[in-house]
Amino acid sequence: MAKVVCVLYDDPVTGYPKSYARDEIPKLQHYPGGQTLPTPEKVDFKPGQLLGSVSGELGLRKFLEGRGHTLVVTSDKDGATSVFERELPDADIVISQPFWPAYLTAQRIAKAPKLKLAITAGIWSDHVDLQAAIERGMTVAEVTYCNSISVAEHVVMMILGLVRNYIPSYQWVVKGGWNIADCVSRSYDLEGMAVGTVAAGRIGTAVLRRLKPFDVKLHYTDRHRLPVTVEEELNVTFHPTAESLVRVCDVVTINAPLHPETEHLFNDALIAKMKRGAYLVNTARGKICDRDAIVRALESGQLAGYAGDVWFPQPAPKDHPWRTMPHHGMTPHVSGTSLSAQARYAAGVREILECWFEGRPIREEYLIVAGGELAGAGAHSYSAGNVTGGSEEAARFKK
Repeated sequence: MAKVVCVLYDDPVTGYPKSYARDEIPKLQHYPGGQTLPTPEKVDFKPGQLLGSVSGELGLRKFLEGRGHTLVVTSDKDGATSVFERELPDADIVISQPFWPAYLTAQRIAKAPKLKLAITAGIWSDHVDLQAAIERGMTVAEVTYCNSISVAEHVVMMILGLVRNYIPSYQWVVKGGWNIADCVSRSYDLEGMAVGTVAAGRIGTAVLRRLKPFDVKLHYTDRHRLPVTVEEELNVTFHPTAESLVRVCDVVTINAPLHPETEHLFNDALIAKMKRGAYLVNTARGKICDRDAIVRALESGQLAGYAGDVWFPQPAPKDHPWRTMPHHGMTPHVSGTSLSAQARYAAGVREILECWFEGRPIREEYLIVAGGELAGAGAHSYSAGNVTGGSEEAARFKK
């Protein structure tokens, strides 16, 4: 029997929900492009429930304990005395979300000799040292596409929020004011602007599709060029490098996975090549941007605004400068964990576990590492290596 350690974020401060704002969520049959949604044998939750916090348990307890496995669920993940650190040494499986990641560093993997499977309840598994997982012969899997559209919607919201100066305008209402000139002094139309995405995978392409009706000029860069038919459909211009793209764009959105090639890609040098007053939106991974370079660019006016819902580490320490820098639209990492998305990634985790316990192949598109090498979605999107360095700083959030 297996010991499964599941790291999830805390319940709402007001208590676990007894009711919800809506009675149901739409039922989807497949994702754009035809990939089917997760297909577990069954689920033990109602779609639309809060599943990603500790009381929600991803709907897994009945399933796992009914098969004789042990499930440990905690939000205490950082530091030498954390519950995660104590439970890890004899764990067979670790489940974690990107929004509250259990960083599986090489040191932690070395302390867990039985660990064979790491599942990301969501997408992108950079919180796992993939090089160490490869060397151990572990399997790393994620629920590919489960929340890609959720994130794409968040990107569009953040672009409009920055360009139209929404957050300061809302704050004037809360303060009881009617300060129209203050609100519009940094407000522009998105129409006619050049908008570019760094990476045009599932999320980046979904962002392009959603922005096309705004009559903007679309651009993208990616190590895998889109088919000509898609480029023509979206009237989007390809750039071979991020440097080429940022020179011409008024808005840049980052939709790339974090791996050694993208770590700190947006540094002082690249930001200096952007148009003065450009906007940068990052719902990918915080470490793709140099933390202090972003602050400097906002303070100098090189960037007119920065919005993102990804930080490094996560949760971000309370003195993280992105909390207080000017002209930002930051949120905690929520873009991919809407109640709608949770139903999909909880079902996907169960599907992966069913396959694992029954000795059936895990879907190829869910695999990141398998058989001692990058596999499936991992082979397409990642580079081998480690980007977990510095994650121990997340422990400062508790202090």
